[in-house]
Amino acid sequence: MRDPKFMEKLNKGPKAMMTVMKSGPGNIGNSLLLWFLYSIVVGVLTAYICGHTMMPGATYLHVFRIAGATAFMGYAMALWQQPIWYGKSTVTTLKSTFDGLVYALMTAGTFGWLWPR
Repeated sequence: MRDPKFMEKLNKGPKAMMTVMKSGPGNIGNSLLLWFLYSIVVGVLTAYICGHTMMPGATYLHVFRIAGATAFMGYAMALWQQPIWYGKSTVTTLKSTFDGLVYALMTAGTFGWLWPR
């Protein structure tokens, strides 16, 4: 990688990252199923952390904060590897992070509502 010819090609560009997918139309049903399973995994891990950090009877706000922070990590934190390492648009990552925040808030609200009294 230190070969001058390689460095010249690298500096000259262009550079590209590619995603290769199967041919044909996408399968929305499969994607929705996988998203549902992913959401279940985030919920289970959130429940695991909440169950080990809070006792029954914790206040709604306390449960909301812990569950929300945990779910946010599950839905959004790993997104930032894309612009850091692969040059993905920061604006696109911010939009996806906002989506993750919405999912995390919904998860937190559900945990706060259903937490044992």
